[in-house]
Amino acid sequence: MAVSKVVEISASPVASRRMALIAASAFLLASVQAQAQQAQIAQDGRVIVTGEGDIAVAPDHAQITGGVTTRAKSVKEATDANSKAMAAVTAALLEAGIEQKDIQTLRFSIQPVYAPQGPNTEPKLSGYSVSNQVRVKIRQIGKIGEILDRLIAAGATDLGNIAFLVSNPSQALDQAREVAIADARRKAEVYAHASGLRLGQVKWIIEDSGVILPVPMRAQAGSASMAAPVPIATGEDTLRVKITVGFEIAP
Repeated sequence: MAVSKVVEISASPVASRRMALIAASAFLLASVQAQAQQAQIAQDGRVIVTGEGDIAVAPDHAQITGGVTTRAKSVKEATDANSKAMAAVTAALLEAGIEQKDIQTLRFSIQPVYAPQGPNTEPKLSGYSVSNQVRVKIRQIGKIGEILDRLIAAGATDLGNIAFLVSNPSQALDQAREVAIADARRKAEVYAHASGLRLGQVKWIIEDSGVILPVPMRAQAGSASMAAPVPIATGEDTLRVKITVGFEIAP
């Protein structure tokens, strides 16, 4: 008959103390790590806000696009007519005081023109359309209305976007940056006061700046000169800077 034997092993007092010491050390290490993490979180504490600065400036020059579109039965006829009309437009610009270097060809195209056909017939070529568009820089911004009048009188069939621009926006943008910093600090102080915190020094600044460009105006030129001068208001451009600022939390 087999006899079952159970052997009971009990830890010695020395081994028990060693196990307790290991457990206490592990608990102490976990506590130290937790405290270090909390300290790191406190050290990385931030008040992060965005600030904006707007500065209004008067534009000092403008750009316009314009040109001539002609149609004829052949490419040669359409091109010849277009070249003659563009020569008159260019002469009008030069007479208005625009320098040749400020007149730049923007687009030249020749496109076939098809006559309308029924649903079951193929399109029939009826002629060609030639378009020549130029970009003009106007340094004397007060003469925009006069120049538009001259272009229309010279035979321009297309007058496109009018953009009012600032030649050197750096100084105005620097002023906008100062306003943006002040705006960011004001917001951060409000948050810090409401939260019972003390605001520390600026840790970092990220700028996402951009200039709000004026909305281009669309001018339609007719076949005849306008009876009254073209009224153009230059107004002001707004330069805007947007920043994100991280403030430290003071101890």
